Amino acid sequence: MRRTAAVVVALVLLLPSVPEAHEIPADVTVQAFVHPADSVLHFLVRVPLVAMRDYEFPVRPPGYLQLTEALSPARRAAEQWIGDFVTFYAEGTPLPRPRLEAVRISIPGDGAFADFRRALEQVRGPPLPDDVDLPPQQAMLDALFAVPLPGAASELAVDARLAHLGLRTLTVLRVVLPDGSTRALQYKGDPGLVRLDPRWYHVVANFVALGFEHILDGIDHLLFLLCLVVPVRSFWALVPIVTSFTVAHSITLIASALGLAPDALWFPPLIETLIALSIVFMAFENILGARGAQRWAVAFGFGLVHGFGFSFALSEQLQFAGAHLLVSLLSFNVGVELGQLAVLAVLVPALTLLFRRVPETMGVIVLSAVLAHTGWHWMLDRGSGLLRYDVRAPALDLALAAALLRWAMLALIVLGAVWTLRAGVRWLERRHPTAWSLSE
Repeated sequence: MRRTAAVVVALVLLLPSVPEAHEIPADVTVQAFVHPADSVLHFLVRVPLVAMRDYEFPVRPPGYLQLTEALSPARRAAEQWIGDFVTFYAEGTPLPRPRLEAVRISIPGDGAFADFRRALEQVRGPPLPDDVDLPPQQAMLDALFAVPLPGAASELAVDARLAHLGLRTLTVLRVVLPDGSTRALQYKGDPGLVRLDPRWYHVVANFVALGFEHILDGIDHLLFLLCLVVPVRSFWALVPIVTSFTVAHSITLIASALGLAPDALWFPPLIETLIALSIVFMAFENILGARGAQRWAVAFGFGLVHGFGFSFALSEQLQFAGAHLLVSLLSFNVGVELGQLAVLAVLVPALTLLFRRVPETMGVIVLSAVLAHTGWHWMLDRGSGLLRYDVRAPALDLALAAALLRWAMLALIVLGAVWTLRAGVRWLERRHPTAWSLSE
């Protein structure tokens, strides 16, 4: 019995593994074109054939696709796994379900999807001959869908919910506009409604909401705000602090979005480490005794750092702004400010109420110590990640000279902002001599 069991186990272990029909691929890349014409919108998509689950595609020994016989299940799979998960809109109204026009099984390296016209001609052309040796794991499924457009259709949008095709799905969507220009979008998962040619008011609404949500989700930014306002009880002391922080992060946020920030791999972890350091610094300043007359300058300095942090969240979303780059930047910044004001509207009254029940000095020290402890651990964790990067001195060439020139322009803008803020602070000091008293 033992020998028989050993033989059975050995045979099972030596048998080649066969992927299950219901297995979800780990990484899937979707390539797609959207082309609206006068009366029809074409949606052309390429996905790995293995992403079409629950379908058995016929193979011939030693494991190559029977290409002609595989077209029928490929057509049904495209309708189920792609067509059922894509909805187009015109002026907010859903259009009819996409109708499948053509299906083709292709070789991944044929380069057809480098251009819309070439991809369209291939999917409508003759299929691959049966003598092509193509394993299912390497095959690509090309599908052409058509959606009828009403007369004078405008404000077109698409909701392509294709994240289910893999555990991690990356979609490269190229929109071929009627004038022949192309917008390229790249995103992970399901981004929701994507407008093919967004208007400025769409961009304003989307990016204001994005900025508002980001400040509420960014726990490190919220803790820094808390450090800023913990010892502050005077409204006039709060005005220059919040204004300085807002102006500073607005400068670096816009500068980074316009390409003035370093593109080195070590720069994002450096900024994240400095953000954690800002929490530690402000918390220790609260413990040692906050100085109101200089607090606006400290808030400005760390605001420059936090602005780069905001830009990291914005960078992947700018592609959805279409031609309205400046509108998206300003709208995102407005959303961030609205989020900060909403947070301050809760924090300041809550702290005031707390310090009516707890001695203020003890409360500030204890709360700041907790914030310093949190920021300290973040700083160490992020700093250890930063040390893994090999930071080298840049090459002395024209690219470095151009970068230094751009940074010099940014430095002039920062100095101008500091000069303006300092003048405003002096004016405020003359109008409200007690403005630097952090308490009422």
